[in-house]
Amino acid sequence: MLTKDQKKELVKNLSETISDGKVIIFSDYAGTSVAKMKNLRDELRKNGSTYKITKKKLIDLSLKNAGIEASVLDLEGQIGVTVGKEDEVSAAKVLAKFAKENKNFKILRGVLENKVISGKEVASLATLPSKEELLAKLVGSINAPVSGFVNVLAGNLRGLVNVLKAIGDSK
Repeated sequence: MLTKDQKKELVKNLSETISDGKVIIFSDYAGTSVAKMKNLRDELRKNGSTYKITKKKLIDLSLKNAGIEASVLDLEGQIGVTVGKEDEVSAAKVLAKFAKENKNFKILRGVLENKVISGKEVASLATLPSKEELLAKLVGSINAPVSGFVNVLAGNLRGLVNVLKAIGDSK
């Protein structure tokens, strides 16, 4: 059992973590083994995300302290909070993959840009490409016209070289 001071410290730390996050995802972990939960935390840590398990009331206080108008008191089950700090997609991808592999684990809802989103919306967020993939596509789109232009110019030069070679061969 936590003391009142420990609870205050936990709420303060969780509020700071939530404030720094880009996405918050609530999940029901009831029936999931400790070893699997450790693997989930390790995987989330690789993507700059955290997973915290505490009482619903403390999560609710942390959300209010962070200025987010969402509540977990109406959710059923044992609630865990995932906070994605680096981007909006990576934490959702890890949780969606974990939920597919573990039938007891359920994604309930999330908060994105201070707006509450459903579990289905979190799942659809997981299908989006990552930031790196989007940047690679952008660079490819920017590079395509330039490489096309270079190929056209090179084609003209190749044509000129072929004509000069044909003239040289004929003499």
